[in-house]
This record gives sequence, C-alpha cells and structure tokens, in this order.
Amino acid sequence: MRRVEIIANIASGSVGPDAPAIAERILAEHGVAGTVHTPGDDLSACLRSVIDSDPDAVFIIAGDGTARAAAEMSGPDGPPIAPLPGGTMNMLPRAFYGERSWPEAMEACLTEGAPRMVSGGEVAGRQFFVAAILGSPALWADAREAARAGKISLTLSRAHRAFRQAFSGRLRFTLDGRPKQKTQALALMCPLVSTVLDEDERALEAAALDPSNAIEIFRLGVSALGGTWRDDPSVSMGRCRVGRVWAGGRIPAILDGEPIRLEPEVHIRFRPKAFRAFALPEPP
Repeated sequence: MRRVEIIANIASGSVGPDAPAIAERILAEHGVAGTVHTPGDDLSACLRSVIDSDPDAVFIIAGDGTARAAAEMSGPDGPPIAPLPGGTMNMLPRAFYGERSWPEAMEACLTEGAPRMVSGGEVAGRQFFVAAILGSPALWADAREAARAGKISLTLSRAHRAFRQAFSGRLRFTLDGRPKQKTQALALMCPLVSTVLDEDERALEAAALDPSNAIEIFRLGVSALGGTWRDDPSVSMGRCRVGRVWAGGRIPAILDGEPIRLEPEVHIRFRPKAFRAFALPEPP
C-alpha cells in the first residue's frame, strides 16, 4: 500500500481534536504516504474529492452517517473504505474491527488489512451495509440524537412522541412477491452481521416486529438482551431480495445507525456487490 487518504471528523463522537496528528503519526510509522482531511460543512464534496483521487484506501474516522456515505459513494469499483470507529454506535466499524479503538483498528488495517467485497441492502435508493429499521420504533433514534447533543427538553419531547406513536400506524409490506403483511416495524439485516445468513448468501434477513402492546415491547426488549429475540412470538422471520413497504405517511427509518425519513412508499433490494471494505482477515 503506497497511499492512504484519511477523513477525520474531529467533531464526531469519539474522534477528538488530536485525531489528525495521531493518524499522521501512524501513517509515518508504517511508511505509508497520505493526507489527513478534516472536512468542514461540505462533507460530501470532501468525500467525493478524496475518492476520486483513487488512493489505495480511504480511512474514515467519523460517525455512522459518514461511514455509510463513504461506502455508498465509493461503491464496488472505487477505492476500498476502512470505516474506523469514530461515532457513538459505530455499527459498520464494529462489524469489521470489533471493539478496537480507531487507532488500534487503523494499525491493524495497515499491518494485516486487505480489500474485500461487501454486500448490502438498499431502501429508496439509499444503501445500508449492516441493518435498517423501518417503522415507528425508529423514532427513538431522534430522541437519542437530541440526547447526544445535550438537549434535555428536546430529548424528552421526542421520547414522548416516540412512545405516543408506537402503535399509531402500521407498515404494509411484501417481500419477494409473497402475500402482503402488516407490522409495526420491519428490520433488514445484511449478511455482514446476520447470524442466520452465510456471508456470501445473496439475500437480506428480514424480521417483522409486531408487538401489540407495551408488555410485548418489554418482553421483546428482554429477549433482545438475551440474544433470543428471533424466538419471540411477535417476530416473524424471512429472507428478502426485493420488496416494497408502504404506510399512511412518511416512514421513519434508521440506516446503519443514521435516522432518516422516507417517502410513504419505498422499495427494497439486496445488493450483492455494494462496496469494497478494507477489512481484517479474521472477523471480530
């Protein structure tokens, strides 16, 4: 590896103002050329410029949204992306590097990393590589974002709204041409993290989460903590290559930890070749 370009968002999660200096030191210690970029307001333009320069790899030290955007922008034909953990949830970094800090993950990538093709999913034209959640439970992500910003009153307001709307509307969906169904939320997991799919399987794992009251939500939460949520009676499982989801209004969603709003009708599809990751030989 001759040249690595690094994007460090010093305002994100666990990155910090010393990140550029630390990253430059690690590059120098491994004899790899590269530049550390600290994007301002125009993150998309910075990503585009770095990816178009065609380095051997692009290291991202930032949150979930930036990691997802970089992977989507680079795609299967662009330079490999190393999504180092710099956010709060770090969904994509954890899938590749486990619980390593970003300097530890960067060291490991430079010593033993290699490009690897990764599959993913797509909802309404936006890609995800770990998991997507569609439906009212995604509203809790808005409360989480307000809490991260230290806005207590806004956090309480959004949490109240999420609880109030928990059973206010259901999703309709159909997967791979099967009969239409209704559910409170639809979760889609990529082969990268699913425990029931082989990594080379050409499908998403789909789970319809349909608790009917607060007691069932609590039970589902307990089963999730124990890792047995797939056995909960309010969960129905399946595989999905294509699908359609619709609702009476805009659909709240989370894509790889990033909260967004989708149109009232969206399409889902599996992408067998989504992007090239700079990954370690042994999964965490």
